[in-house]
Amino acid sequence: MADLVTGISKLNPFAKKSAVDDEDKGEAIDAGTVAGGGHASRRSHITKDELRVSQVLQNYLVAEGILQEQEVGPNAERPTALRELLDKSHINVPPAVTDRNHPLPEYFISSSHNTYLMAHQLFGESHASAYEIALHTGSRCVEIDAWDNDDNKEEPKVTHGYTLVSDIPFRQVCETIRDVVDKEAANEQNAAPIMISLENHCDTHGQLRLAQIMQEVFGHRLLSKAMREKGTREQEDIGEHITLAELGNKIVVIVEYHLPNEDESSDSDSSSGDEEERKVRQQYAAKKKATNASIVVPELAELGVYAQSVKPVNNSWFEASLDNAPHHQLINVSESGLTEHLPANSAKIARHNAHHLMRVYPKGTRISSKNLAPVPFWGIGAQICALNWQTFGASSQLNEALFAGSGGFVLKPAALRAGGSGNLSTGRRRRLRLHVAGATDVPMPKDRDDGNIKPYLTCTLVHPNDMNNMPPKRKTAAYKPHKLTSFLHKDNSPPTDPIWKEILEWEYEDNELVFLRLLIKSDDSFARNPIFAVAAVRLMYAAPGWSFIRMLDLGGHETTCTLLVRFEFLEL
Repeated sequence: MADLVTGISKLNPFAKKSAVDDEDKGEAIDAGTVAGGGHASRRSHITKDELRVSQVLQNYLVAEGILQEQEVGPNAERPTALRELLDKSHINVPPAVTDRNHPLPEYFISSSHNTYLMAHQLFGESHASAYEIALHTGSRCVEIDAWDNDDNKEEPKVTHGYTLVSDIPFRQVCETIRDVVDKEAANEQNAAPIMISLENHCDTHGQLRLAQIMQEVFGHRLLSKAMREKGTREQEDIGEHITLAELGNKIVVIVEYHLPNEDESSDSDSSSGDEEERKVRQQYAAKKKATNASIVVPELAELGVYAQSVKPVNNSWFEASLDNAPHHQLINVSESGLTEHLPANSAKIARHNAHHLMRVYPKGTRISSKNLAPVPFWGIGAQICALNWQTFGASSQLNEALFAGSGGFVLKPAALRAGGSGNLSTGRRRRLRLHVAGATDVPMPKDRDDGNIKPYLTCTLVHPNDMNNMPPKRKTAAYKPHKLTSFLHKDNSPPTDPIWKEILEWEYEDNELVFLRLLIKSDDSFARNPIFAVAAVRLMYAAPGWSFIRMLDLGGHETTCTLLVRFEFLEL
């Protein structure tokens, strides 16, 4: 319907320009995607020799003293200084951020929700290859929804319950994950644990089969018992967690643990909740209660060595300690359920998350694979913000920025780790001045003529204290070349090589989890402004001096588009 309205508005010369730009938009992630969970900054298929810098930007770099005048011009060889600038990363990730010698709860974990889906939550297709794509693009925690298979009780299936989504064999999903582990093990530099968030909907026999299949397929790769020897602190039952380094590249299973008086409808946030679906849910709940299926069989429960997922029935988990807690609790909560406690209990929840795992999943109304806004939840130390991995939208772009240069695990700020206050705010104010020079080779959709675009850069500052998801936005003027009088303008370039020479400014409260999201768009008349290229940066990673940011398309693929900017920070 939105596309139809947009199309009609283009035909009506008196139609008002849309006041809302769909800046959350993303396109499908596929095997060619390099971004999503921190891979874009580590892996590039486009070398600096394939990148072009417009002549006008070269002149600008001369004016800034970065290049010498004799090094630019149509006949000049690409100067060493320009080669070095193109090769320079626009971020510097501190080594401490990727140090693996801390307890597991002290890390953010790049995470996927409903991983088996390729598209829509209610009627999309399930594919085992979706797990390979998610892991390849940086996810370290994937979700498996396991159900009994009425056609073959020995082989449970993976699907999205109560919907028209297709299903795939549980065994096939495990085989796909195993193959990824083996590929990564061959390259030890990239090897990291893979966590499986197992949503178990099986009866007792189906649960037994889940455990047996994982043992059969994963073999030695599966973490099936505590890794430390007897006599160590872990065996003294003081609750100290395993370190990330000790986990190596094991497969770690998150197994459900049911608390007494647990709400049977506590998983209702996982889909849309229409009348037909509610009826099916009620039937499933009745069957579950009649067969005592809420009891997890010992063979499966034992695989939850370091992560037992609970849905809390009261506030004891952050007020004191969780009533009837398992040995390694993981609080599994929807974004709406968690938001109810914020910001009043933010510091308490952050201190809880310094020692225990938390998984936040999208609320039920997000049936089109749109995502929760993860930054406020990272701000209270939630390790696992499960994102719909099907499209490379705003949240996935921010996820890429957080996990840039990592193996999908990023150490949390000290305030969110053991002994920390739980409060990331420093009380100091800062000003960001983003110097925007211009871009080269803005990518064009196949249906667009590059002569009729008016590109501009729009940026939003995303702060963890913004619970309303209303980040402050700044943008440059739209660029339009001088066609009739181009000979009078030294800085004239085609629309795909826009020049802005502007400074965008923000003031904000200092915080280690502030991000800047950058979009190159076109100022189209009588229509929503399309997005051509995207990037996001965690501000504490931003490199000093001028940098070329390599822009991505809406599917998280590399482009040859580069954006020349400089980050300047001022203490207020």
